[in-house]
Amino acid sequence: MKKKITLTLVVLLFIGKLFGQGTSASDITYKIVDGDTLKLRLIYPENYKKNKKYPTIVFFFGGGWNGGTILQFEDQAKYFATRGVLSALVDYRVKSRHKTTPYESVKDAKSAMRFLRSNAKTFGINRKKMIAAGGSAGGHLAAAVSMLPGVNEPTDDLSVSSKAVASILYNAVIDNGPTGFEHKRMGERYLEISPMHNITKGAPPTIFFLGDKDKLIPVATAYEFKAKMEAVGSRCDVFIYKDQPHGFFNKGKQENDRCYIETTREADIFLQSIGILKGKASI
Repeated sequence: MKKKITLTLVVLLFIGKLFGQGTSASDITYKIVDGDTLKLRLIYPENYKKNKKYPTIVFFFGGGWNGGTILQFEDQAKYFATRGVLSALVDYRVKSRHKTTPYESVKDAKSAMRFLRSNAKTFGINRKKMIAAGGSAGGHLAAAVSMLPGVNEPTDDLSVSSKAVASILYNAVIDNGPTGFEHKRMGERYLEISPMHNITKGAPPTIFFLGDKDKLIPVATAYEFKAKMEAVGSRCDVFIYKDQPHGFFNKGKQENDRCYIETTREADIFLQSIGILKGKASI
């Protein structure tokens, strides 16, 4: 009961801040676990109206489940705000700040998805148009929320789905198997947490960006993921960027922000193709 009261107060405070002051962004507590308060930042679409339901992209930052900042995808979120999309920049537990493992990171990502879906009416979210996006370890979380049947917070309401309708993956960690990324941290439980090993019928359509000079994620891994997705009838578009390293998609990485612009445009076109967005990309 106490937890429900706390959540209600958070929502009421949010409503007062948003509608009373007309802010374009708000920080919301979505989870309190082991004494840690976890928040997400909502970036609102232009001309936001409280009674409208918006497509929503939930962004998870990268950092090897060790660190990172929610600001990593702020530029993408601001762009999609101009396209009528609500975005959530999610903080989650990481090793450097919380002494946790990737399993806790997955639990938090799923909790964030469930929180947003449960409060869709309050925040103006279209439950049927929730997209998960992320880079590197954050890309792992973006895939995990839809693909992993287990690794859930015990206090979560499992009747609320954590699944996204689509995934946008930026040089994502999708293989934690014996030859995959950070297998030693996953140990014998890797089958529970590796997206590559949990691809089943109904996996959401996905767009996957990767540089061919990425020292962490081999190009072959992206194409193996694509093949396994298509084998179960799911779409997976892979875009390989020549001479680009890990993290190439972030703004400020190249002169004139070429790869940031190109990946953002392709993500927009992808969302148009599955009926999430309308009209042409404006970047």
